[in-house]
Amino acid sequence: MIRMKRLMAGVFALTMCVGMAACGSSEGSDTAASSANAIKLNDDQQAVVDEAANKLPELELDNSTIKWMAHYDINPGDGNVTPPGLQMFKDTYDGKIEFVQTTWENRYADLAKLVMANDSPDFFPASDMDGFPKGAIKSMFEPVDEFVDLNSELWSDVKATSEAFVFNGGHYVIPIKSAPNFVCVYNTKTIEDHGYDDPAELYYNDEWTWSKFTEMCLDFVDADNDLYALDGYWYGQALNDTCGVPLIGMKDGLLVNNMADPAVGKVQELMYNLQKNEVVFDRSSNNWSTRGDGTTGEGLGSYQTLFIPVGLWGIENSPEAVKPFGDVEAGEIMFCPMPRMDDSDKYYVSARVEGYHIVKNAPNPMGVVAYMNCLKVCDTEASEITEQQLRDDYKWNDDMIQMRDEIYKLVNTNPVYDFEHGVSNEMESLMQTVNQYTMITGGGAGTWTACVEENKTAVDYLIKEANESIGASTAE
Repeated sequence: MIRMKRLMAGVFALTMCVGMAACGSSEGSDTAASSANAIKLNDDQQAVVDEAANKLPELELDNSTIKWMAHYDINPGDGNVTPPGLQMFKDTYDGKIEFVQTTWENRYADLAKLVMANDSPDFFPASDMDGFPKGAIKSMFEPVDEFVDLNSELWSDVKATSEAFVFNGGHYVIPIKSAPNFVCVYNTKTIEDHGYDDPAELYYNDEWTWSKFTEMCLDFVDADNDLYALDGYWYGQALNDTCGVPLIGMKDGLLVNNMADPAVGKVQELMYNLQKNEVVFDRSSNNWSTRGDGTTGEGLGSYQTLFIPVGLWGIENSPEAVKPFGDVEAGEIMFCPMPRMDDSDKYYVSARVEGYHIVKNAPNPMGVVAYMNCLKVCDTEASEITEQQLRDDYKWNDDMIQMRDEIYKLVNTNPVYDFEHGVSNEMESLMQTVNQYTMITGGGAGTWTACVEENKTAVDYLIKEANESIGASTAE
């Protein structure tokens, strides 16, 4: 099953002071070429960046070039906006980011080869949530404590976030902030045409519950007219995490299997009951792809899909790029958190970290720290640039801006971190089955009780294996 594979480097570059990178191809681009035609900050934005730079900690660099390894470039592409953090890094340190290209499928194998050959890049994305704890266990990453003072004033607001990524006493992520893995994206015209209450208004009235969500889904689905309530690849994890308990968590530095947790069982039963009514687009009828050609936004823009759980990266882009979701300039695209459980007083948000790993034997870790400082300062001191870019370049309206701010508050208050992708390839493969078990399309959905019976022992074994590796490393 497809997971988040980032594309559109300009979106990612913006969103490390804004939100999330986009998803899709594993192709990279030439750094110089991709940056040459980027949209530069205007004079007012540049003035904000210049003023914010005064908040940077004092740091002198012997080397201002840092090597970034990923399947996407964080230098802004042709026609994409220049992010304030990168602009500050360039202005303050004459900083440059050298792109070490890999692919989604081979990035960890390629990283291991470079580390073993003593040719390490400097930093690597943590936002995919698949580098920890395995990257620490396998000595692919360095603890960041030697380089970043996470107790300092600059990093104090993300100290709690950093504590979610501790291995053998060290912190393995430089966090900019917690960010939502998924939001519930919908088309306002579809909502209006079917006479539904607006989900955003329901949320603000604290009425956006599983009951209301289910009511809408069941009413909307009409297979004869090709109408489906849900599409995409991520509704399984997005819906599970509304119970507040991740399938694979961490406690006291060790991994925990939560499949048998009563809260998980409850939400998975709700999911199974939804899918019994075939609310999800049947990917088995489309070569196991989402509706159409698999472009993110499947069916929203054509008013055939009600909800798509997806990261904000899916809609933080140009009006042309987000057309599969709808006409953003006409106000069609909107989003809200995933619904809360009816008996809960909290909207839990499936969370990831906007942050980075420092690679083992990185040649220029302090260059990475300088760039991280720029990103963090911009996140707190230049947020108005982010808002202006969303309005001017991506044509977001006031409602979208307000909801985005609200969701970032939520995810930093009620985050749900799931580490199922960061244990091993075997665990990730197994959890793909677990995640889709109660909502698999093509008539194959099963009960959560059956899922636990079939998969819990195997999951427990892989967790035991990983925890023994953690214990062995801790004892060294």
